[in-house]
Parts: sequence; C-alpha cells; structure tokens
Amino acid sequence: MAETATLPLKQVVYCGVCSLPPEYCEFGGTTKKCSEWLEKNHLDLHQKYYSEDAVAAGLSTLSVDAQKRAEKDAIKKAAKAEAAEQREAEKRASSSIIIKRVERNKRKHVTAITGLEAFGLDIKTVAKALGKKFATGSSVTKVPGGGEEITVQGDLSEDIEEWLLEQYPDLPDDNIELVEDKKKKKDAAGGAA
Repeated sequence: MAETATLPLKQVVYCGVCSLPPEYCEFGGTTKKCSEWLEKNHLDLHQKYYSEDAVAAGLSTLSVDAQKRAEKDAIKKAAKAEAAEQREAEKRASSSIIIKRVERNKRKHVTAITGLEAFGLDIKTVAKALGKKFATGSSVTKVPGGGEEITVQGDLSEDIEEWLLEQYPDLPDDNIELVEDKKKKKDAAGGAA
C-alpha cells in the first residue's frame, strides 16, 4: 500500500469583529474596530497589516493620484463608521424596553416584552433563558408594527425587570417601562349603551 503525504494544516485566524481573515478587514466598514481587536488578540498579525511600515509599504506601491484617493476613502470610511456608531448610540438612548402584564382570563396573565432588539440582544436566546429561569413557557412572536415580542406565561413583569438588569448590566434602568394591560369589561347590558 502506498503512503500518502499529508500536508500540515494551516491555522486561519478570523477577525472577531467582521469575521473575515485579517488581510480582508480593510474591505469591511469596521477597519478601526478590527485593528483594535487584532492588536489585543493577535499582535503579530496587527504588526503585519497595520503597523506604520506596512501601511507605508502599501501606499508606496500606489501612484500619487491613487494615494490621494486612498487617503480620501480612508477618511470617508472613518467618518461613516463614526456616524453609524453615533446613530446607534442615539437609537439606544431613545429606545425603551416595555414589559407589559396582559390579563387573559380572570386571574390568568402573560407578560410581553418588546424593545430588546434595539439594545443588541438576541430575542430567541433571551426567551429561552427566561423560560428556564422562571420554569414557564416563553415564545417569540412577530409584532404587527415590526420587531419581535417575547411572551412569557404568568405575571412576572417585576421579576423579569430585575432579571434583565442583573443579566445585562449594560441596559439602562431608565429605559425599562412596566405597563399593565387589562381586558375591557363588557357592560352589564351586554353591549354598547
């Protein structure tokens, strides 16, 4: 039987920010964040792609016009990324998480939670964790106005608020609203007056 030669496996590093190999990070919109991540986690690769020598070597191969365009593009990309971060921060500051207690029948209640996606939380993961934590049913449904809502069986609005703040300390306490939604009772006559 003939032996086959095996080649050593090459270890590929993927960026923790944009999930591309580091040599392609410059083509994404998060070059600055990618550079910071690479500097923290893989200093050798950071030196290879982002050191002053590497940048100067890359620019020296371009024509003067191309160098000017590259500089303008880099400035534009940085400004665009900064504006996107600022919009995201403003969106988070103005967004709110609504925890609504909804009455079903006489003494039966469900708790509905909306607004978590604005804070970058994975709705399905939170729903699953809530179901486990409170040993009850929880589900994710689409809301007519857009977005998703977590529905948890039981009257757990205050407990869920405490749990969210404990699990996700980045959530602003002021942005969480507790709302009670009661069913409208029908008139004694059985209809409109």
